[in-house]
Amino acid sequence: MEATTAVPSAAPAAPAAMPPATAPRRRRGMAPLEPVSPRARWLLGLGFFVLFFAVWAAFTLGGFVPPTFLASPVTMVKEGYGLFTGFNFIHDIGMTVWRVVGGFVLAAIVAVPLGIAMGAYKPIEAFFEPFVSFCRYLPASAFIPLLILWAGIGEAQKLLVIFIGSVFQITLMVAVTVGGARRDLVEAAYTLGANSRGIVARVLIPGAAPGIAETLRLVLGWAWTYVIVAELIGSSSGIGHMITDSQALLNTGQIIFGIIVIGVIGLVSDFVFKFVNRRLFAWSTL
Repeated sequence: MEATTAVPSAAPAAPAAMPPATAPRRRRGMAPLEPVSPRARWLLGLGFFVLFFAVWAAFTLGGFVPPTFLASPVTMVKEGYGLFTGFNFIHDIGMTVWRVVGGFVLAAIVAVPLGIAMGAYKPIEAFFEPFVSFCRYLPASAFIPLLILWAGIGEAQKLLVIFIGSVFQITLMVAVTVGGARRDLVEAAYTLGANSRGIVARVLIPGAAPGIAETLRLVLGWAWTYVIVAELIGSSSGIGHMITDSQALLNTGQIIFGIIVIGVIGLVSDFVFKFVNRRLFAWSTL
């Protein structure tokens, strides 16, 4: 007999595994915490200003609001040009900027070291914190009558108003920032042989530096409100002095122009602070 050999039939090939279908990610224009591009941020911010001035122009140029109560954008620009050409307004701007910078720098020189000490050492915090918290709620404008008695109506009085309005805010915010340092980093530094002074200098201060810079940026905006209050009383120069004189003449165009100048200077200083902070503390944005 002829031997037959069974040839095993080839098993059917298993179908190739198909990659799981992934749903395409949809673009979310208005989702919580969804970032926007820098270009879109600039356009949106500029768009608000355009809309604001358009509404303002519509109400004033359309006759809905009397010019005595609210000048139009065109009148405001004309009055602003007159301030620079006829009243040496650039001198008033320089005096106001000098007062803000002087009082704010004095407050930072005192408040930043004190806030670091309070955040790093709990006994120091227990000693100063009740007084600093108490003074933080006192309006700086309430001190103006006393400061006029103590320092007169010169530059010292205006610098002191800004100093009082800023120093307690900076102190407490810096103390909170330094006191919120990560405990594991502190313990690791102790393990590596650091002493108390080294902990403050090489762990707490570098870790809190971006937060301290952000605190200074925020409080600088508050300092602008204090300087205008200081210039409203007993001042012969400055943006606040110009606003007071314009109010007596019912010149709302000059008043609005002075307010806008303050906002522009504050916005520029804010951008400068942000730029410097990104350069100095690049790791904080990661």
